[in-house]
Amino acid sequence: QVQLVESGGGLVQAGGSLRLSCAASGLSFSSYSMGWFRQAPGKEREFVAAISRNGGRTYYADSVKGRFTCSRDNAKNTVYLQMNSLKPEDTAVYYCAAKWAPSTVMVVTTTDPYEYWGQGTQVTVSS
Repeated sequence: QVQLVESGGGLVQAGGSLRLSCAASGLSFSSYSMGWFRQAPGKEREFVAAISRNGGRTYYADSVKGRFTCSRDNAKNTVYLQMNSLKPEDTAVYYCAAKWAPSTVMVVTTTDPYEYWGQGTQVTVSS
């Protein structure tokens, strides 16, 4: 049974930082490309960041580029999202997702291809 469990969300003031973690189990983690998405109330789920299965390639939404960093530790079956210089518009539920990757450079920026999703963690940024 595949499980993705996010943690690290919370309430932070604008300009602050948070580090999200997503612990995976029940899958061969190093064979999966991972992604982070977020969904604000009344809005569609949107792409935030993605990382290839070996961590060698990352991709970010323009809205977070330069502020967020995605990384992974395959030995710990965990992917991270370091979020700096947070803004109120970053407020959302953040989800991690996993997609089996046939190549080491594959990153996926849309929701449909992802096979597994976590339950989400709330991030609230106050102004």
